[in-house]
Amino acid sequence: MSEDSFLREIEEELRSDKLKAFWRRFAPFIIGGAVLIVLLVAANEVWKWWRSSTAAEASDRYYAAVQMLDGGDVDGALSAFADLENNGPQGYAILSRFQQAAALKEQGQFEQAIAAYDALAASLDQPRLRELAYVMSAYIAVDHFDAAAVEARVGSMTGEENALRNNAREALGLAYYKAGNIENARARFEEIAADPMAAQDMQLRAYVYLEQLASTGVAVSNDIVEEVAPQDDAESFEIDLDALGTPMSPVVE
Repeated sequence: MSEDSFLREIEEELRSDKLKAFWRRFAPFIIGGAVLIVLLVAANEVWKWWRSSTAAEASDRYYAAVQMLDGGDVDGALSAFADLENNGPQGYAILSRFQQAAALKEQGQFEQAIAAYDALAASLDQPRLRELAYVMSAYIAVDHFDAAAVEARVGSMTGEENALRNNAREALGLAYYKAGNIENARARFEEIAADPMAAQDMQLRAYVYLEQLASTGVAVSNDIVEEVAPQDDAESFEIDLDALGTPMSPVVE
């Protein structure tokens, strides 16, 4: 055996001994780390499956409650929504609370519906959902509370940066009109009519409101009315003046 071959064998033996020593020292940590990775992956898969399964079940329960409500079984629907609120995922729990408040409104329990929307808004940390709950409350409050109550709910939402600004403006305009504050009502309706981002049906309602105000002698900006007015059959948009006191359903932009 040559000297080089002998030296290589010695080096291989030394490397083998070092590897064995390294493995004896660190094997528990290596194996433990591998097992931990496997467990984490398995736990993540189980969590995704559970979340998907839970969401699917909650979705079925939610739409079953909606069908009960549509079918006239209000008490059964309210019970189902309440159960989902207490035992369902957060998203469906919030939707259920919106539905419960809407059902109270449909039953003519207006003050209870307003209280339900207000409580929902106060409990939400998502700004847009909180604002939507206040808008819904404000629309009902137009007919049942004073203008100050509507202002308290949506008065801070009329700025250009707010996605629900035109819903807030409409509720405020109707509340001001009902209170006899015609100038403030006109100003809110003109803001809607002049907003290029307002939904078309919202702008058409603003046009109707302004036309009705103009018919009573209130000075209305002609530029805004001419820009928003339907070109063909404006007659079809005439409404009774009393309808200005009726809150519309909100249009989420």
